[in-house]
Amino acid sequence: MAKATNKLHSKDLRQLGFTDDKQISLALDILDNRELRKLDKGSAQALLKQIKEDPYKYVRDELWRPLAQELVPQPSRDVKLSPDIKDYRRYGEAFIEDGARKQMDTAMTLPITIDGALMPDAHQGYGLPIGGVLAVDNAVIPYGVGMDIGCRMALSVFDLPARYLDQRTQELKKLIHNHTRFGNKEVFKNPADDPVLDRPEFKEIGVVRGKREAAINQLGSSGSGNHFVEFGVVDITAEDNDMNLPVGQYLGLLSHSGSRGLGAAIAQHYTKIAMSKCPLPPEARYLAWLDLDSQEGQEYWRAMNLAGDYASACHRDIHRRISQALGEKPLAKVENHHNFAWKETLADGREAIVHRKGATPAGKGVLGVIPGSMTAPGFIVRGRGERDSIQSASHGAGRRMSRTQAKKELSEGDVRRHLRDHGIELIGGGLDEAPMAYKDIHQVMAHQQDLVDVLGSFTPRIVRMDAGGGVGKSKYGGE
Repeated sequence: MAKATNKLHSKDLRQLGFTDDKQISLALDILDNRELRKLDKGSAQALLKQIKEDPYKYVRDELWRPLAQELVPQPSRDVKLSPDIKDYRRYGEAFIEDGARKQMDTAMTLPITIDGALMPDAHQGYGLPIGGVLAVDNAVIPYGVGMDIGCRMALSVFDLPARYLDQRTQELKKLIHNHTRFGNKEVFKNPADDPVLDRPEFKEIGVVRGKREAAINQLGSSGSGNHFVEFGVVDITAEDNDMNLPVGQYLGLLSHSGSRGLGAAIAQHYTKIAMSKCPLPPEARYLAWLDLDSQEGQEYWRAMNLAGDYASACHRDIHRRISQALGEKPLAKVENHHNFAWKETLADGREAIVHRKGATPAGKGVLGVIPGSMTAPGFIVRGRGERDSIQSASHGAGRRMSRTQAKKELSEGDVRRHLRDHGIELIGGGLDEAPMAYKDIHQVMAHQQDLVDVLGSFTPRIVRMDAGGGVGKSKYGGE
């Protein structure tokens, strides 16, 4: 322990504030490196003082990493949950499954939790339930945001009558088939460029550094699962609609997709870090958080915002391609996202990080789209800024059946008949996304009348999804 390196001894390190024998030994061993032996005593002391004061700067330095990792503050290995569940508002509680409610109850016992709410479309997920809204103090929960960071809805309204869907059905099916891409294998041969691809985060944040090429290739594409691009009827019913649209019916284009592989990589990487730094009891382990004052917390925040902006760029490209093919510029657009965290001021004046995992922002005057299912309308809404819901609303109808349950209980024949009876043209799709797997959107909307005002509706007619499920037509013209 008393070995001298650069004329430094263990007592010198203790004077600098080093108290742990392991840290002192590591520091002296590293200073014995051939290159560092050239340092005089004052320079060595100054360097060690810097490392002790801000070890996060050195955790990626190959030489100093072992010491920096020891110096990074570690949370107690015994993070305690509160014995009491903080009170929170549940909308449409009667038809919210127990699993989702229990997950939200657990989230309300976190020591960082300030407030929460559960939306009427809620169902069980990982960590925070889908439909969960959670406000916390100066921290971010990667699984409170979710895997598909910045997933969103985007609606374009065209100056074409609703009857255009009946008159040009085959043409529109061909158009939506040719100008969209879905799943992990389909990409455009000539992907578009977008300023988001030049963001410095692609160079400065390790986990996204290797994802830029994939992000370029996937730009303008949509994921699998419940992601879709649809032509349908927009019915504007409110004269005061903030879109300058006369009351009436229009051709609409609605898309639902997220940040693709980029968002998934960010979510997985930082969830692992959060779980290692914030060990929680088994029932809460996926609610591990990153302090926003930490390097990892700041990195995740930047990466999350990059993924959200990338998701928006994908929708921008989807709507650009289809608008050009249609030969029409939209009269109006509405876009909103979920699976995200926002810095907001709560009604009582406190600053908080608000997670909306499968929940739509519904601040006063904020426009959004809440979709139903393939055979049920979605709704164009304006937020009312309700404090009990933390200015949030549902992000859709919500699942009534799990994906596994839907695949077991539903048949392709029944689903195809159901779609035919409702006049729906489906390209792709699977049993797990069948309309019967979802809750009644009208019931969901009835439970959030205090949260949003309805300005109009969107009724799907031509739907494209990932082709993996095999329920719909694989191409616009045949089975």
